[in-house]
Amino acid sequence: MARYHIETYGCTSNRGESREIERRLRDAGHYRVDGAEDADVAILNTCTVVEKTERNMLRRAEELSAETADLFITGCMALAQGEAFAQADVDGQVLHWDEVPEAVTNGECPTTTPDAEPILDGVVGILPIARGCMSDCSYCITKQATGKIDSPSIEKNVEKARALIHAGAKELRITGQDTGVYGWDDGERKLHRLLEEICEIDGEFRVRVGMANPKGVHGIREELAAVFAEHEELYDFLHAPVQSGSNDVLGDMRRQHQVEEYVEVVETFDDALEYWTLSTDFIVGFPTETERDHEQSMALLRETRPEKINVTRFSKRPGTDAAELKGLGGTVKKERSKEMSAVKREIVREAYADMVGETREDCLVVEAGTADSVKCRDSAYRQIIVQNASDHGIEPGDFVDLEVTAHETMYAFGEPV
Repeated sequence: MARYHIETYGCTSNRGESREIERRLRDAGHYRVDGAEDADVAILNTCTVVEKTERNMLRRAEELSAETADLFITGCMALAQGEAFAQADVDGQVLHWDEVPEAVTNGECPTTTPDAEPILDGVVGILPIARGCMSDCSYCITKQATGKIDSPSIEKNVEKARALIHAGAKELRITGQDTGVYGWDDGERKLHRLLEEICEIDGEFRVRVGMANPKGVHGIREELAAVFAEHEELYDFLHAPVQSGSNDVLGDMRRQHQVEEYVEVVETFDDALEYWTLSTDFIVGFPTETERDHEQSMALLRETRPEKINVTRFSKRPGTDAAELKGLGGTVKKERSKEMSAVKREIVREAYADMVGETREDCLVVEAGTADSVKCRDSAYRQIIVQNASDHGIEPGDFVDLEVTAHETMYAFGEPV
């Protein structure tokens, strides 16, 4: 578990996003400390209302980057003027706020508490389908807290899903340490069966499947891709964290899968789905990662071109086997992270640029954004922002057709049609 320090500047919306970041971090077993010097990671939620504020944000980012091992920058300035931090040579990663909790985990599985229950947050229902995992990653401390996979029955999870939908959930988020191994404790991977039954529930809603490690998905990739292709209720979105493009490093990480299996999963979904989003994670600077290993990761990133990418610099977790290894040093990790993050921005920017001029049907309005905007998700879980939402009479829970009119690196802008 990580110690985090968070600072929030600006409006009520920023404060709300920070509260959500903290809630997810606490749910994942991480805990807050008051100063960056005592933290494993620092989070800066920025404002950009005037030029003076921008200068203050840059100065504070520089200070925080010097005080902690990892800095994550989010908020208005990060999203509108993210390049300013790179130009100022700030040693930090610019992320959308809902990417921050995953980045903080250092590639570990998310952790839920033993009594985790479904949560309804606005029109978003969060459904933990299982606890624990089947992995034994050498860098992950989460396994010490969660143990092996413990999967409630399909019937129980469907009942919980139905209750969330009947209570008003329009987006159902399926979560777990590793959703791909749901059911392994009963000797059978059942994620595809669970999703199929959830999609049969009466109502108009969408389902996002949470993190599923490549090894768990690989054995059911054909069945899973077929369920995605059949049911429009499922966002065509898969989060499969590969962590490295080197089989040698994956072996040292004890990740269970090999690069080839990850690629086979991607190819299977490419064959089944015309338009979908691949999300993955990379850990850069693992203690045994050579320059050649890093080059293999870069090559895999360019080959598979995921549209959502979490890049995390390796940091040691107490009590893990990887903590005993001699580290690579901050400079090496920083340079490799910068190189990968630059390619990440190029890939993601291109994905959103390709959407401009197209119409996305039945986008779900998920939540209110800043000012009078709303955040929507299309069928592949790509984010589209609609400004002046009240003029269009749309609000969270609505389904709308949107023409994509412009884009930023991490999201697009759209107008109702």
